[in-house]
Amino acid sequence: MEDTMEEEELEEWRTIFNLFDVDGDQCITGEELGVVLRSMGQNPSDQELKEMINEMDEDDSGTVDFQEFVILMKRKTAENEDMGNDDIEEAFKVFDRNNDGAICADELAAVMVSLGNPRTPEEIQEMIAEEDKDKDGVITKEEFVSMLTEKRKKKD
Repeated sequence: MEDTMEEEELEEWRTIFNLFDVDGDQCITGEELGVVLRSMGQNPSDQELKEMINEMDEDDSGTVDFQEFVILMKRKTAENEDMGNDDIEEAFKVFDRNNDGAICADELAAVMVSLGNPRTPEEIQEMIAEEDKDKDGVITKEEFVSMLTEKRKKKD
């Protein structure tokens, strides 16, 4: 499956995967997967998460590695294609805690801490710089939406 995806798509999925791979072990647990899906507007139960992990867990590790993650997330994304950008906007609200239309370093850091994945100030700045196209030090709603919809637009 990976070899049929464009390199940019893989990089985007890798960025998302790494963001939620809390302990950096190259595997996502059911708990970590729940955070990913909720950020995409899904609301899976613990049982559903367990079933998803089991469905995709080809090596019976109890976790999802990157290849398994790509397959699972492509499936979940396809299920939501008809919903437009509503899910993305809901995900943005998770990060934009003060509802000012931008994700600042403090907001991103707070979300990372709440995910059990605290980052250094330098790492937070690197994460922001990666998507901060206008170089204003924050990720605007437009940049966030663009980051997550770029792949969809290329398909159309």
